[in-house]
Amino acid sequence: MNSEGDGAIWAIVVAAGSGSRFGAAKQFVDLAGASVLDRSVLTAARHSDGVVVVVPSSEVAGLSSGLESGELPDGFERRVAAGGPTRSESVRNGLAAVPHNAEFVLVHDAARPLASDAIFESVIAAVCAGADAATPVIAVADTIRFRSGGALDRDELVAVQTPQAFRAEVLRLVHQQSPEATDDVSLVADAGGRVELVAGEQRNLKLTTSYDLEVAAFHLSSGGES
Repeated sequence: MNSEGDGAIWAIVVAAGSGSRFGAAKQFVDLAGASVLDRSVLTAARHSDGVVVVVPSSEVAGLSSGLESGELPDGFERRVAAGGPTRSESVRNGLAAVPHNAEFVLVHDAARPLASDAIFESVIAAVCAGADAATPVIAVADTIRFRSGGALDRDELVAVQTPQAFRAEVLRLVHQQSPEATDDVSLVADAGGRVELVAGEQRNLKLTTSYDLEVAAFHLSSGGES
């Protein structure tokens, strides 16, 4: 449950993808004895007062009848929303299910089931301290080139992760015109909001291929539960 501040914190866990690159709906795949989705929801629940789980419309009825999340705190509220055709639409559908009295909102991709408590605490602390949004980032290790030629200065680049934290009114405002982006912090930055970057973790990988699932399982077996 939320202990980082007085305002209510709600989390949106985005799990509406089809898993086309993975080859299956990766959010429902088993990862060391628990589904990828459950792992992400349970971590988010430790830092929020309620969670909205956004899933494909075909899965809403099943999840509404009982998510495999028996470890959720007593009295914790979990809501389910149907995803949209894009990630931004899915976030908006989840945001519509967040209570209006929520002061802060977390947005987390279910495909990052190894996000640590420390990352959640860092982004929440940043928005509680006054930032409009906060996101974990990590340095880019590879050289990045344009297909047409020329390399970018990787020292000027960072890779963006989730969970991302927002002042609720700011997130609602930037989504009013139904914009599209690959992450929500970009929308806040484009609107002139104050964005805080916090340290991410290499371990907080995004499951994109079946190989990533193997890497995540290795992390859990070698470093304990997330």
